[in-house]
Amino acid sequence: MSDFDSKEFLRHLTHKPGVYRMLDENAEVLYVGKARDLKKRVSSYFRRSGLPPKTRALMERTHSVEVTVTHTETEALILESNLIKALRPRYNILLRDDKSYPYIFLSTGHDFPRLGFHRGARREKGRYFGPYPSTGAVRETLNLLQKLFPVRQCQDSFYRNRSRPCLQYQIKRCTAPCVGLIDKHAYAEDVQHAVLFLEGRSDQVVQELVARMEAAAERLDYEAAARYRDQIAGLRRIQERQYVSGAGGDLDVIACRIQGGEACVEVFFIRGGRNLGNKAFFPKTPAHSTEAEVLTAFLPQYYLDKYTPEELLVSHEIADAGLLASALGSDSGRVPRISRPQRGERRRWVKMALENADIALSARLAGKMGMQRRLEALQDALGLAQLPARMECFDISHTMGEATVASCVVFDANGPLKSDYRRFNIEGIAPGDDYAAMRQALERRYTRLKKGEGKLPDILFIDGGKGQIRQASEVLEELQIEGVVIVGVAKGPERRPGMETLFLSGQSRPIILPADAAALHLIQQIRDEAHRFAITGHRQRRARQRRTSPLEQIHGLGPKRRQSLLKQFGGMQEIARAGVEDLVRAPGISKALALRIYDAFHPDKA
Repeated sequence: MSDFDSKEFLRHLTHKPGVYRMLDENAEVLYVGKARDLKKRVSSYFRRSGLPPKTRALMERTHSVEVTVTHTETEALILESNLIKALRPRYNILLRDDKSYPYIFLSTGHDFPRLGFHRGARREKGRYFGPYPSTGAVRETLNLLQKLFPVRQCQDSFYRNRSRPCLQYQIKRCTAPCVGLIDKHAYAEDVQHAVLFLEGRSDQVVQELVARMEAAAERLDYEAAARYRDQIAGLRRIQERQYVSGAGGDLDVIACRIQGGEACVEVFFIRGGRNLGNKAFFPKTPAHSTEAEVLTAFLPQYYLDKYTPEELLVSHEIADAGLLASALGSDSGRVPRISRPQRGERRRWVKMALENADIALSARLAGKMGMQRRLEALQDALGLAQLPARMECFDISHTMGEATVASCVVFDANGPLKSDYRRFNIEGIAPGDDYAAMRQALERRYTRLKKGEGKLPDILFIDGGKGQIRQASEVLEELQIEGVVIVGVAKGPERRPGMETLFLSGQSRPIILPADAAALHLIQQIRDEAHRFAITGHRQRRARQRRTSPLEQIHGLGPKRRQSLLKQFGGMQEIARAGVEDLVRAPGISKALALRIYDAFHPDKA
C-alpha cells in the first residue's frame, strides 16, 4: 500500500452513499465500485484476513483510494456504470460490445412516412421500434413489412427526386407514393397496419384485414379481396414462426455461463410477444468471477442508457435488484421487474438462454485463436458497432473483355459458406467495362435478396477502389438497402499482398492496416477466394464458348444445314470469309438466313 495511510483515510470517510475508485502507483484506476455506505464498504477491503482471491490481488496493487459522494444510492449506481464504461478498469467486469443497437424508425413528420433502419442518437421526429439484437433482425423485419404493407423505405433525398417508380414498385415492395400512384388515405392504412405489427398487435391487424376483405368481396372488388387475403395469410405464417407461446408485452431473458476463464451473457429479446432473436456478449472478467457477479455487473452497463423492457428474466440472483430496477426506471417512469423464475414457461425460457450461452461459449473457446479473433479484429479495424455475422465479396474476371464472369463469395463466423456462393455471366456491356459488370452483378444479386431469396450481408467487400464503391453504393441506394458496410479493397504497389488500401463508403480517408494485422489477413482471404471463384467461372465459360460453334447460335440453322454448309465451304474459316451472295448459293440457305449467318461472323458490320 506504499505510503497510503488507510487508517487515517477510513477515519475521515463518510457514511453517505457514493462511488469509490482504487488506484495503482501510477494513479491508474484499477477498480470502480458503488456503496450505500462508503465507510462500511471501503473498510471491508482493508481487513487483515478473509478477502477473496480476486480482492486480495486488487489490494496488493492498490496505492490510493478516491471517493465521490452522491445524494442517493441510485445516483451512485449510475455514476459507477458511467465510470466503468469511461475508464475500463482492469478489475471490473467489462462489457466489450456496448455500442448502440439498431431500431426501426418511422418518420411521422411526412405525408408519406418512411420506415427504415436506424442506429445512434434518436433526434429525428418519429417513432422508434426496438431495440433489435442485430442488423439482420432489423432487415428481416423490414423485409417482412415490405411484403405485407408496402410502406416506402427509401431515403427522403431519393424519394424527393423521383420522376418515375423505382425497382421497389416493380417488384411489388412499394406503392410509389413518390409519383402519386397511391393516395394519402390508402397509404396511411398501410402505415397503421405496419405500426400495429411492430407493436405486437398482429391479431388486431388480421381482424381489420378480414373485415376489409369481406367488404371488398361484397362490393365485388375481388382483386382487393385477394390482396387482403394474401396479407392475412402472410401474417398468419409470421405469427406461427415468430410468436413465443404464452408471451405478451416486452421482456428480455438474460443468462450467464463461465467456462475456461471466459464468460458469456446471452440475451433474448422479446417485443410485443415476438421473439426477435438473441445475442451473445463476452464481457472481460477478472479471475475468480462468479456467474452472478458477471450478471450483476452486466445489467447496469448494458441497460442504463438503453430502452429497458417491462420485465427482465435472469438466470442468477442479482445483488441490489430493487435498486437497479429503480435506476432503470428513473428515465422512463416505469420500473421494470427483475426476476429469476423457478418454474413454468418463464423458467423454460431461462433454460433456453442458458443452453444458448453454453453453445456460444463452446464455439468461442473452440475457435478462439481462429475466425472469432479475426472477426473481432475486423470489427475494431472498421469501427463496426457489432461483430459482422455475414460478409460477401464480389470480383470480376475476363480476358480482354471476353466471357466476363462476376463472383460472389460468402463468409460467416465459421469461415467460407460455399453453399451460398454465386456466379453471374455478364452480358450486354462494353467489353472490359468492369464498372458496368460490377453494377450488373450487384443488381442481380441484391434484387434477389430483396425478394427474400437469401440473407443480406453485414459487410460487402468489393475488389477495387472508389469507382467500384460508387457502383455498389448506387445499387444499394436504388434497392433501398441500408445497414450494409461497403469496403473497397484496392491492391497496393506492384499488387503485393500486405500493401492493400481499404476504402469505406461514406469515409473520405482510406484505411491502411499493418501487413501482419489479423483483420487484413481475413480480408485477404475473402478477396482471394472471390478472385479464385471468379477466375474458375471465367475459364469454364470461355472454354464452353470456344468448344461451341458460332453456327449453333443462329436461329433457323439446324444440324443438317450446318453440316451441309461446312461441307459446301470446307470449314468454319471459309464460312466466315464468305459474303451474303456466296452463302445464298449453298443448298437450303435463303437470303434472310444468309444475312443472319453473315452478321454472326461480322457483328461490327451488322
